[in-house]
Amino acid sequence: MNWILFWLLIYLVLIIYFTLKYVKVGNLESYLVNDRKTKTFPLVATTLATFVGGGTSMGLMAMGYESGFAAVGIGIAYVIGFFILSRFAGQINSEGRRKKIYSFSQFLNNKYVGNSTDGYSKMFSYLMNGINIFIFFFLLAAQFVGMASLLNFAFEIGFLPAVIISSIIVITYTAFAGMAGVIVTDLIQFIIIVLMIVFIFIPGIWTDTEQLTRLNELPKEMLNGTSLGIVFLIALPLFLSHSVLIRMDIWQRVLAAKDERTAKRVSIFSGLGMLPFYIIFPLIGMTLKVVLDTPLENSADVAYSFLSRHSSPMILGFAVVGLLAALMSSGDSFLNVISISAIKDFAGRKKIKEKFDSKKLQKSIRIISMFFGILALFIALFLPNIVDLMVVGIASIVIFVPVTFYALIKKDVLQYKKQALYSLFTGFVVNLSFFIWGTVSPEQFSNKSSFIPAFIISSLVLIFGVIFKNMKTNKNK
Repeated sequence: MNWILFWLLIYLVLIIYFTLKYVKVGNLESYLVNDRKTKTFPLVATTLATFVGGGTSMGLMAMGYESGFAAVGIGIAYVIGFFILSRFAGQINSEGRRKKIYSFSQFLNNKYVGNSTDGYSKMFSYLMNGINIFIFFFLLAAQFVGMASLLNFAFEIGFLPAVIISSIIVITYTAFAGMAGVIVTDLIQFIIIVLMIVFIFIPGIWTDTEQLTRLNELPKEMLNGTSLGIVFLIALPLFLSHSVLIRMDIWQRVLAAKDERTAKRVSIFSGLGMLPFYIIFPLIGMTLKVVLDTPLENSADVAYSFLSRHSSPMILGFAVVGLLAALMSSGDSFLNVISISAIKDFAGRKKIKEKFDSKKLQKSIRIISMFFGILALFIALFLPNIVDLMVVGIASIVIFVPVTFYALIKKDVLQYKKQALYSLFTGFVVNLSFFIWGTVSPEQFSNKSSFIPAFIISSLVLIFGVIFKNMKTNKNK
């Protein structure tokens, strides 16, 4: 019996059932923010599912195989980041409810653009949304690569047809279900991933490493987290932690919360809940590094190599389908947010307070979802390294931290739109330049550290820009 097909059919039946029961495709509030009435547990589950499921889980396993505990530093940075977010989550939720804000990009448009129609306002809106979409393309492509690898393993089909099938699945579901559908798939895959950790991953790690004692056979750099350099390890809590504050997918969850209290609790519980995952997943890769006699040709193969060692055919089928579900739920989440940003937020550049036709808007989002899904497919084909895709996606987001943090702590930031524009532009250019440099010449610079100079430059440009403008304003008084 083909257990993978068996579990896949059960998963599809569950998805169809819950989608038809809970997803209201004709309701714009439901499609974008689940009617702004989601309770704590579903939001915590969907948040953790995005941060620890899908391409992230497979990427962390691969990163553990390549770099050891350096991957845990990302989890620690995220825990700090969620506690930072909890300080502003209630404010974001209440302002979103009051001003009908549906996304992170729309929030920045309202703060730095308002009703202005000048060139700087248009450039800021275009640049801000364009960078956000660019970043999430890499995260979406990582899901496609992960799904393709699993399909290749499960059904022995080539990478090209596997990645095309993966993209079709994600694009079709996202275009139909919207945010409500994202929450449904995340809930299901979160339960599956927890079951896999409890019954497969933890016992497997414990057995293979002889109660963790064999980990001492690894190079000390893998055990102390310095495989990617001490600068990378120190920079994670200093710079990457703030990226939680400006993740578009996290804003969707905060805006979907039923009230301010729920939004704050979700931030705290999500931060505390994710750290164990960021320890266990790298340990899987480290375990294989110890026990395998022949090194893996592709670190993306870590997940199913480990599963093959510790699963019967029935359990292996369940685990493979569980990882596919995780990848799909993360993929539809990322595709959902970039599609909303492209249609709803780019529309905001017109600075017209118009009433959007619900059906027309949903139709536009569905069309752009298909278009963006195809573009992400090409990225996956040309850059099929899941670790690089994951790291460049999650790290590049930090360039938004300075302008977002300033908008949250200061009421009137419209006067600083030029400075915000320069901050985003320089941060993006620096990040892209260092990433390309690290990709072309890895012996000179690690592309995984490109976010460090980008964060520093974007922060300095905004800080000094605001100082000089205030000095000029005070001088003219």
